[in-house]
Amino acid sequence: MAVCCDLEVDVNGEETFMVDKKIVAPYSGRLSKLFGKSVGSKKNLKVIFQDFPGGAESFELMLRFCYNNGKIHITPSKISFLHCAAQFMEMKRCTPEKHNLLEQTEKSLEEISCWTWPELLIALKQCQDFLPVANSSGVLERCIESLVGRLPLTIEASPCASTSSPDSSGFRFSCDTRSTESLKNSFSRANWWFEDLLALSPNLVEMVIKSMVSRKLDHVIISKFLFFYQKSKFQIATTDEKRKILETVIDMLYTLDRSSVSCKSLFGILRVALSLNISKSSQNMLEIMIGYQMDQATLDNLLVPSPSRTNYLYDVNLVVRFLKAFLRRGGCQVSLMLVKKVASLMDLYMAEVAPDPCLKPSKFLALAMALPDSARESHDEMYRAIDLYFEVHPGLSEEEKINICCALNYEKLSAQACSHLSQNENFPSKAAVQALMSQQFKLKSLLHTTNNFKFGNDSPCSFSETESKGKKYEKYEQLVLYAGKPDLSADNEKLRAHLQGMQWRVMELEKVCRKMQTQMTKIMKSRVTSQSNARSLPRLCS
Repeated sequence: MAVCCDLEVDVNGEETFMVDKKIVAPYSGRLSKLFGKSVGSKKNLKVIFQDFPGGAESFELMLRFCYNNGKIHITPSKISFLHCAAQFMEMKRCTPEKHNLLEQTEKSLEEISCWTWPELLIALKQCQDFLPVANSSGVLERCIESLVGRLPLTIEASPCASTSSPDSSGFRFSCDTRSTESLKNSFSRANWWFEDLLALSPNLVEMVIKSMVSRKLDHVIISKFLFFYQKSKFQIATTDEKRKILETVIDMLYTLDRSSVSCKSLFGILRVALSLNISKSSQNMLEIMIGYQMDQATLDNLLVPSPSRTNYLYDVNLVVRFLKAFLRRGGCQVSLMLVKKVASLMDLYMAEVAPDPCLKPSKFLALAMALPDSARESHDEMYRAIDLYFEVHPGLSEEEKINICCALNYEKLSAQACSHLSQNENFPSKAAVQALMSQQFKLKSLLHTTNNFKFGNDSPCSFSETESKGKKYEKYEQLVLYAGKPDLSADNEKLRAHLQGMQWRVMELEKVCRKMQTQMTKIMKSRVTSQSNARSLPRLCS
């Protein structure tokens, strides 16, 4: 049959083909509808395809099918091109005598379970060149299902000889850097497929990971692959490519079980993400994942430099967001033990950032107030951090200092800390008064408990020394009440003298308490000794 090249086809601006429309059009519903009755016309026509799947290579394969009377050998390396081209050109059965390319590719896809691992990777690699079309055609979904479906069967064993054929070498990542070599050498048998999937784009990796998660593959292995993918692909990626890779990795890590992702690895990704300006949604996901594991963080992890165009040293706002995410903990209630562990870490962090002369009072207060009061059994470390902050920031107003002191629970300060605070000129007088009042209240409670201690049915123990000092303590209470409502406009020296007097009386109370506790210990020991020596008498029947 004579061939007449009467149709010019421009494929995606890549290449122009001259074809015989009488040969091609009968196989294609798209061309048949386009030309209608003009198929037999001798007039030359031109068609422009701007989104032909697979481009010129795919169009050429489709032409071979048409020029060979609807016959072509379909291999895994061609099936993605042919299947998507057949769908695009609507190559269903147009006339009874013509072969159906779409039907043939469908039959070939039914044999996907017989493909080797390298053949499957080649088909996937081709799909990512025209991802939307491949996805809508169904060929991509079948390839991903087949690939992921093989992993659980071979997750603990290396692939068979056929899967490690030279055909797959072209799709393996190669780089001579030591970091990549160390990653390769650290592979375990469960990770044999990591290198093979480096050929996939971030969009395709996202689809593969979602399929892995739905099939309940081990989340720890998935997370290891994602970290390996990020590190390996970064070796040759541009800035924009790095951003896309990192966003994909973060988004996929967020779908995994929180315990499957190490805190150290997340902080490593964070430091990379800060320099790439990733999307807000990916940043939020990363902060939530880190916040979930704040109890595993270290002080060095938290010392993240502040964002550009800011003058303070460390990113305090970021740490506050971590703490909020930690307290939410995915909607679950956080155990008190973990909260206390994080509180200890925050005390160290506050002491580290306190010397920053550019750190605003509001940011420092946000750190101090981020955790509930129950997180700390002692507020001594927080007091030291606040003291350091006040010392480095002498220009703070009285109101700003009082606001920061609101984070302190004076009842959780030790006697030594209260004593130091009462003489600390960096702190407002009101804070010194509250510290002494709290200490006096604790001592009075201890004296009251000790003085009313009973031994069985005996009368309460009493100590004449305590009673003889009753009037002195009444006078002391009046002074405390007076000092508790100070006139801030009064002479500071006079108020400081009152505070020193209160401190002296608190020290005197402590001495009395220690003396009473010693006496009680002696009494308890003597009673235990006498009871052990007493004869046990039988009960009399009434």
